[in-house]
Formats: sequence, structure tokens, C-alpha cells
Amino acid sequence: MNIWPDDVKTLAIDIGGTGFKAAVLDPEGILVSQQVRIDTPYPCAPEMFVATLKELVLALPAAHRVTVGFPSLIRDGIVSGIPGSLSRRVLNGERDPELIKAWLGFDIRAALTNAFELPTVVENDADIQGCAVITGQGMEFVITLGTGIGTALFFDGGLVPHLELSHGPFDATMTHDIALGDGELKRIGEAAWKERVIKGLAHFKAIVNWDHLYVGGGNARLLDQDDLEPGVTLVSNANGLLGGVRIWDLTD
Repeated sequence: MNIWPDDVKTLAIDIGGTGFKAAVLDPEGILVSQQVRIDTPYPCAPEMFVATLKELVLALPAAHRVTVGFPSLIRDGIVSGIPGSLSRRVLNGERDPELIKAWLGFDIRAALTNAFELPTVVENDADIQGCAVITGQGMEFVITLGTGIGTALFFDGGLVPHLELSHGPFDATMTHDIALGDGELKRIGEAAWKERVIKGLAHFKAIVNWDHLYVGGGNARLLDQDDLEPGVTLVSNANGLLGGVRIWDLTD
């Protein structure tokens, strides 16, 4: 277990399909630097990914540790699932077999620990966002609406091992990750997409039976709190960075 100073600073990085964001936060999750952003490079194999992150944080102040929210299943620091956006050669394009091969099995935690020369935690981006918003009471579920769909599950404040629930079928033709993702939003339009989201949330409710649901991610801004049932809360996409501090309490 690491012993951190009282003023521990965390470099928090959020990996999205359209941009990589980073900032340094204090122990309370308050930004002590500006937030920096760079467009997601395409195609983005692991070597490009690491180099881009090193460039992104050059102007930020020193930190004691690093948290990275990554859009994939991570097990023991290894990319163990297909990273939605980074498996494509262009934004919202088809998945590329060569990129999938490059990412699967990649020791992302070791690569970034070496790159930053700091203790580093890499977890699914929805898991990290959830750490910023949960209350620690009962079954709490988090969905992030972005290029793809992320999910995270917590029980009494504990992070449940990550499950790629969005890869389950939305209908006979596509998964939730595709049906509610940014590509379909652009294809079918906002009104039809919102109807899909409400239907998709009902699917997840039947599977998880949550006590509370939090809906975040960049496209959550298109939803209206009044259209959602009780027990569902819209949350800011900024939590993708803010959860970078709290995740250490669950993994340290």
C-alpha cells in the first residue's frame, strides 16, 4: 500500500472517442491545473496512444500518481476487451482487425507507469466516472453515453468487477453499444436516439435492478432530467476526471 502525502496530487486522464482530457486534482478532487485536451488520433495503436498522452500532459504541474479512464475491459492492468473507439481507424468507423490485435493483451498499466514514471491506475472509464458520483448505498449503476456506451456497477460503495453489459443485444441487429452510441445518434437523429436511450435504460433496469442509476458521458447533455424515471440522475461528464482521485480509495 502506498502512503500518500496529505496534499497528494493526482494526474487524471479521461480517454474518449473524440478527445483525450487531463488535469491535476487535489485530494478533494478539485482541479489545481487547467484542463487540457487533444483530439483523439486515428488510427490509435498502443504506441501512438502512449506518445499522445505524454504530449498531452507536458504543460501540467507535477503529480504523485496517475489515473487513466480507458474505454475497455481492464483486468490487472491488461487490456482484456476490445476498446470501442480505439479499435477503429476513423471515428465511428468499422472495427479494424489489426488494431484489435494490437490492443488485446496490451499491458497498458505497465506502459503508462513507465511513461509517466509514477504509480498508475488504469480502469474502465465508466468505473472511474462512477467513483465520482455514487453515494455508497445499495446497488448503484452508471451508464456513460459517448462514442460507445460504458457501464459500471457498485454495491454498497464497492466496485463490482467490470462487466461489458453494453455488449448485450439491443435488438436482433445490434448491441446497446452500437444502438445508443454516437454513430447511431448521428445517423437517426436526436429525437429517435432519445427514444432508444429510454428503451435501453429499461433493458438495463431489468438486468441490474438498480437502486439508483447515474447517466453521464458527453451525449448525456442531450437528455432531459424530466424525461427520466425516479431514481435516475444525469451527471456531468467532468466526473470522468474527478473520479480519478476516488478510485485510489478502492484500489490502493
